[in-house]
Amino acid sequence: MINFSLDGKVALVTGASRGIGESIARVLAAYGAEVILSSRKLEGLKAVESDIAASGGKAHSIACHSGDMEQIAGLFKEIQEKFGRLDILVNNAATNPYFGDVLNASEQAWDKTVDVNLKGYFFISQYAAKMMAEKGGGSIVNVASINGIRPAPMQGVYSITKAGVIAMTKSFAKELAPFKVRCNALLPGLTDTKFSSAMTQSEDLMKLILPSIPLGRMADPDEMAGAVLYLVSDASSFTTGATIVVDGGALA
Repeated sequence: MINFSLDGKVALVTGASRGIGESIARVLAAYGAEVILSSRKLEGLKAVESDIAASGGKAHSIACHSGDMEQIAGLFKEIQEKFGRLDILVNNAATNPYFGDVLNASEQAWDKTVDVNLKGYFFISQYAAKMMAEKGGGSIVNVASINGIRPAPMQGVYSITKAGVIAMTKSFAKELAPFKVRCNALLPGLTDTKFSSAMTQSEDLMKLILPSIPLGRMADPDEMAGAVLYLVSDASSFTTGATIVVDGGALA
């Protein structure tokens, strides 16, 4: 039998207040994990926490800006004190403050995007991996993007950070394997979230984008959660350093 159960596992999902992160958190809780929800603002997390609890799951909210090293340190101090372990990490929090050509990208936009999308992922993974290694192993999933393989127009800085996430995933996978910590990446295509609303709410852009997706539509956030469940469960016990593309065939 393939085992997708997460009973007894403690999971951290960043960017869990909405979109893909929220969907992932709900699925992990439904399969038995005790889920720590994290994002910049506590208010959005509390609504997700309440819904998970109402469905019989376990969830806890901790505010943390993924681009702030002091807040990251505080997050893991609280996790250690309250839970004493961490079995699963899903790095999902991301930002894309600049939509425009690379020639006009500002240093401020570059720094903000790199701090959250790449630096934050790296050090959150570092903290998590140390905790996992102490308890005999774990699983890390980095939510990257198909933009990390094929950069999208007007999203150069964002695409560069997501390419970095893919490389980081492979580096961590190799170095953490002796500690039984696996590290994989999810590469979503266009998904109907607030994060991607600059594209999804533009009729002109959608007329250009949808014909490039063989399935002819964008994804629902819930369609990303199944791949993550596979990657964090024992069903993927021999999978590490992998990139799972969920894009409706856009890269095919």
